Amino acid sequence: MKKLFMILPLTLILCFMVGCQDKAAMSELEAMKVQAEVEEQNALLIRQFMEKMDENAGLNDELLGLLADDFEWHMGGIPEPLNKEASEQFVAMLYSGFPDFNHTLEDMIAKGDKVAARCVARGTHEGEFQGIPPTGNNIEYGSLELWKIEDGKISRLWIQSDMLGLMQQLGMELKPKEGEK
Repeated sequence: MKKLFMILPLTLILCFMVGCQDKAAMSELEAMKVQAEVEEQNALLIRQFMEKMDENAGLNDELLGLLADDFEWHMGGIPEPLNKEASEQFVAMLYSGFPDFNHTLEDMIAKGDKVAARCVARGTHEGEFQGIPPTGNNIEYGSLELWKIEDGKISRLWIQSDMLGLMQQLGMELKPKEGEK
């Protein structure tokens, strides 16, 4: 009988400990689930943003509304980031030079408030682009992109694109500098 009185409290303590661990594990699991849902929503936001930009051949009011007021677009080769208005102008110039411009999303990873993407851009050079008259050339180049989402809006974008490859496809040549004599 004494053994029963000793075993019963130990069993209750053990059950309580397992139950507390279960609650902690469930709480952690729930937090992970919420984080996964946020990351999935962020990835979907970027995927839809890119698809709609290609469908509209640029940024319309709906897409501009998905950008934070203090949005910044950082591009390799451009020292200062583009704000929302400058981004709209750059994208308009891009689609003006390449009316059929489109992105193919090859890979996407969402982690926390960031979404990384590997894209391939394609189009036909049918309009002037950065001072280069239309060539009719089909272009294709890759880019790596990192998007930051805050409060459901796109706040930052960093893009590293193969601009040298693009310019070569448009007929530009890379020549070494001539030495000073």
